[in-house]
Amino acid sequence: MRMVRGEWGALLCVVMVFCFLGGTAAQSSLDKTLEKLAEKNKAMAESQQRIEDASGEASSLLSQYRNVERRNASLGVYNQQLSVLLAAQKGELDSLREQIDNVTVIGRQITPLLLRMIDALESFVELDIPFLLDERKKRVKSLREMMARADVEDAEKYRRLMEAYQVENEYGRTIEAYRGLLPGDKKRRTVEFLRIGRVALLYMTMGGDDAGTWNAEKKRWEPLPREYYRTLPKAFRVARKQDPPSLLRLLVPAPKGAK
Repeated sequence: MRMVRGEWGALLCVVMVFCFLGGTAAQSSLDKTLEKLAEKNKAMAESQQRIEDASGEASSLLSQYRNVERRNASLGVYNQQLSVLLAAQKGELDSLREQIDNVTVIGRQITPLLLRMIDALESFVELDIPFLLDERKKRVKSLREMMARADVEDAEKYRRLMEAYQVENEYGRTIEAYRGLLPGDKKRRTVEFLRIGRVALLYMTMGGDDAGTWNAEKKRWEPLPREYYRTLPKAFRVARKQDPPSLLRLLVPAPKGAK
């Protein structure tokens, strides 16, 4: 129990009075005084404890306040950044909507274009020299069937059509030997064909006793002069990459307008 200087002085005076007065009355007065001092000290101790408790609580509240303040500051920065992101996402969303609208318009425009390109490819195959006709006509038919499918996107339709055009383009830069039925032959003979780009198309029977060449102007097969019979088998081997490339003497139609 703590006492301030004034309290010690009061106690000392009480003791002196007690010594001076003596007797039972003095003893009773001293007891009352000590009780009052004890109650006062107890009250002061309780007040001090409440002050300390209040001070600790105030410190805790201050710490919580500062933490909340820091979180609010962080949330402010985060919300500001979210606003920037939301604005950017809104711009992207508007751009995507515009692109979707454009895709719809382009889809309506590209479908007729693709159909015209298929028509052109079909006409080209019909007018071209008659090599690999079944394969090439089947490719055109597959493209037409694809155009009627809703599960194939316009981009995929365009890609496959471009692949077909690329295949046709490659035919003009390559030589090829293959086996097949001779078109228009009543005997339905299987022969060996030799295609030299789109410049010449020749054939020879399996036994080597007959050979011919396609006349693009007259749209018919014509007999190949006998002088080329010996050269043609070597040309087949070169086309199949069984022999190295070499100069070959073959009957090739002259370009239009040449003398």
